[in-house]
Amino acid sequence: MDPEVNSPPVVTRRLFPWVLLGLFVVALTILGFMYFRSRQNAGFVSGFVENPETLLSVTDNRTNIAFLGIGGGDHSAGDLTDSMMFISLDHQTHEISLLSVPRDIWVDTMVAKLNTAYHYGEQRREGGGLDLASSAISEVLGQPVHYALALDFAGFTQAIDLVGGVDIDVQAVLDDKLYPIPGKETAEPESDRYEHLFFDLGMTHMDGATALKFARSRHAEGDEGTDFARSRRQQQIIQAFQDKLLSSNTFLSLDTLQALLASFRSSLETNIQDDEFGGLLRFFLTYSKLDNSLDSFNLDELFLTPKNRSPYQGQWVLVPVNNWEEIHDHVAKNL
Repeated sequence: MDPEVNSPPVVTRRLFPWVLLGLFVVALTILGFMYFRSRQNAGFVSGFVENPETLLSVTDNRTNIAFLGIGGGDHSAGDLTDSMMFISLDHQTHEISLLSVPRDIWVDTMVAKLNTAYHYGEQRREGGGLDLASSAISEVLGQPVHYALALDFAGFTQAIDLVGGVDIDVQAVLDDKLYPIPGKETAEPESDRYEHLFFDLGMTHMDGATALKFARSRHAEGDEGTDFARSRRQQQIIQAFQDKLLSSNTFLSLDTLQALLASFRSSLETNIQDDEFGGLLRFFLTYSKLDNSLDSFNLDELFLTPKNRSPYQGQWVLVPVNNWEEIHDHVAKNL
């Protein structure tokens, strides 16, 4: 790890782990459908029919994946990690353990927050973001990270446009007068930094850009400004996209499928190989057929915000309440 780095501007947006898991499965599904429909990738097909445990990297019967949500777009620090999720697949029980990793954890060996790892890895070399982020997450959790994916949420909007947009039932009026405009974070007067979002009740057709705003709005009046409301809206977007993806108009159109693949390839970065994608998709299909429960846990009570921020460049950070060994033990016991 780089021992000396300076943290870029802090971005506070994050997506809920359940939403990230949905995006993760959507990404796998799209790539799987593309490879299968095109019939041009023997590696994926062989991976899909073989035992996933024989194809994937495994430690103690588990395959661990780091899934990163990157803000993307034109706003400042667009390659900071909005959200991070640790996904552990148990090959014996076919169960999935899910852990949302707080982005503000201070990583001692980086001298920076966890959400900057991808940023600095990319600065070091192209493709280095996944490596440094995986290494940092492994250090924090005390678990190996076998694979990593980074999804540019701005690129996800292109995929929504390719399926013709999504139809969303707006269940509560959303009135947000402080939605940040990308690229205008320092504009003057301050009012020029924001746009006014308003969504009325009822079915609303949304293109990709509109859907992303609907999902990420944070400053709406009333209950719609809460994290719970954001989570619900994000789940609606993912479900609507999945419905469009699996519709006959999309699935039977090779042109649309190929365009979706190109879109996801441009917004999804991963070190997973073709045959390994097939193995992962087979694992998730087996998981869904068995109707296993999803084991989700968190680290909330094991971290605190120190009162003295001077050792952390004055930033708001999270550090262990006691020590790293306690955190590593907690993760190991919950897997």
